[in-house]
Amino acid sequence: MFYGILDLPWWGFIVVTLVMTHITIAAVTIFLHRNQAHRALELHPIVSHFFRLWLWLTTGMETKAWAAIHRKHHAKCDTAEDPHSPQVLGFSKVMWEGAELYRKEAKCQETLDRYGHGTPDDWIERNVYLPHTAKGVILMLVINLMLFGVPGLTIWAIQMAWIPFFAAGIVNGVGHYWGYRNFECSDAATNVFPWGILIGGEELHNNHHTYPTSAKLSVKPWEFDIGWAYIRTLMIFGLAKVKRVVPQPKIVSGKEQIDTEGLHALLTNRIQVMTAYSKEVILPLFKQATEKALPLERDLLQRAKSALIRADILIDENGRHYLEQLLEKKCVIHVVYHFGEQLKSIWNRTTATQKELLDALHEWCQKAEATGIQNLQEFVNYLKGYTIPQSAFYK
Repeated sequence: MFYGILDLPWWGFIVVTLVMTHITIAAVTIFLHRNQAHRALELHPIVSHFFRLWLWLTTGMETKAWAAIHRKHHAKCDTAEDPHSPQVLGFSKVMWEGAELYRKEAKCQETLDRYGHGTPDDWIERNVYLPHTAKGVILMLVINLMLFGVPGLTIWAIQMAWIPFFAAGIVNGVGHYWGYRNFECSDAATNVFPWGILIGGEELHNNHHTYPTSAKLSVKPWEFDIGWAYIRTLMIFGLAKVKRVVPQPKIVSGKEQIDTEGLHALLTNRIQVMTAYSKEVILPLFKQATEKALPLERDLLQRAKSALIRADILIDENGRHYLEQLLEKKCVIHVVYHFGEQLKSIWNRTTATQKELLDALHEWCQKAEATGIQNLQEFVNYLKGYTIPQSAFYK
């Protein structure tokens, strides 16, 4: 009985461990994250109940607490109120003590009351999963020992460490500290691709923070979201229904001005629009200026480059200093940078009416065209033709 009922070969234990931990990460990304925390998709009750049972056995996590803490993370991201920000608490703290930070926040009733709405509250949740979280993981240990014998203890230990390390550590730690950014969202979220097999698509963290209610986390053609592959499989069998994905814009040529449909599309995709502004306007002109600059000016340009395109909240003191020096020179970079800031300010007019926003955009376009800067003029045409077909929200 040393090797349990199944009596597997050595490699069999490795396969079982990988499969069981992968089911756990799939349950976290599909059920806890995309379904419960963000309502990006609906799951068939059979699928939901399986994931709830599996998470009770393998993690002991409470659905309401997990969803509430994650929603608070988005609402207070990378601020002092964020439950697990490496920008505030330090990378080492979040990487190695992420599970402790989760447990601490889970005890905060204010967090649960404010952010935990809409999560399961049925008989089994109230009478089994919530009051007996420890019994689930103990039952998993017993099952492992029966099936796999003494090696089952090692399998169980890996299961217990999997989510604290990869979800709490890698995603919340590395995913807000190192990696690449497709979008300049207002927090420090990064993509740490290609760890997808291990993290279920959660490694595409910058994409997720830009479009938090999208059921699909990949954006670029070369990015792979394995969690999305599982969701599509569930959809084939009628076990899942996607509510939202990243909207794919369409540029209609020949439009004379931005209309109400275009305004809605621009507001919906404003971070993507500003990313396009950096890519199509600021960076090409930055490259031209760098090529023509004297050595000292070239050095200043390089030091200020990151601050030119980063969200204001993420610019450090040095970056801000170099940016101010660069903008004082009143060069073409100064012009396009301030036009970008003016465009951002339009998006941020949360109390403005639709007419006021349209008027502000029309005025911005007229002034941008009047500069005679070709990149700006081409971007104005891009804005005028920007739309999102209704079908782009669903796949």
